[in-house]
Amino acid sequence: MPDEKLIFRKASVAGSFYSRDKLILERELSMLLEAAPLVDISGKIRAIIVPHAGYLYSGGVAARAYSQILNQNYKKVIIIAPSHENEFEYSSIFNGAGYTTPFGQLSVDKVLAEKLSSISDFVRMSEIGHSAQEHAIEVQLPFLQSCLGKFQIIPIAMGAQTEEQIEALTTVLCKILPVDDTLLVASTDLSHNHPHERAKQKDQIAVDAIDAYDEAMLWREIQEGQIEMCGYGPTIVAMKTARHMGSKESRVLLYRDSGDISGNYSSVVGYLSAIIF
Repeated sequence: MPDEKLIFRKASVAGSFYSRDKLILERELSMLLEAAPLVDISGKIRAIIVPHAGYLYSGGVAARAYSQILNQNYKKVIIIAPSHENEFEYSSIFNGAGYTTPFGQLSVDKVLAEKLSSISDFVRMSEIGHSAQEHAIEVQLPFLQSCLGKFQIIPIAMGAQTEEQIEALTTVLCKILPVDDTLLVASTDLSHNHPHERAKQKDQIAVDAIDAYDEAMLWREIQEGQIEMCGYGPTIVAMKTARHMGSKESRVLLYRDSGDISGNYSSVVGYLSAIIF
């Protein structure tokens, strides 16, 4: 039986969410990033919020945020995503060696991961939440590899997104994370399976809360059922942790839905990208 600590998770959605061919993927990402305009901001980007659908549908939206960190110096990237396949009452840091993409292997910072998981029972080292069926962390990795130099990752899947879980993960990250060379990535899509106009109405509430850097408003609207986000927990954790790291502003860069690509506006999925700096 192989030691789980030595296992690199395979690129399970390569070939469906994005190309498994390294050269095709390289070209696709280059085109997406080159088409994304840079924004004029002051200060360091501490966090980004990006969608996790297939690149055909949400790659252009994600690229708006990723283009802002192109060639930046981050040594550690914390990727926080919801768990779609498993239900569990904690945040799961992958306990293997790392993740694999068509661009190669990305190693987990095991020292930092062990420190994070030692503080709270709500944050654990585990393979749960990182199964082959999960995609929300994996689809971020080729973008990161295209934009950054050498870095290590901390992949975190949130099993529950309760207020208690959000506060616990935020507290752990704020206690341990080095500020200067760390990027937070919150992986989330917005509303699902509504007609275009209804989706836009619901999603605009999330856009407004994130653009105002108001995580309290975002949480309140989630509780009242006004917003649908599969990754509201990761988003709020990233907003709160980035604030602890010195961020003062948030900016939504682009909102679109799947109908803008497919032409089918009868049932869409919403996507946004944002930076926190």
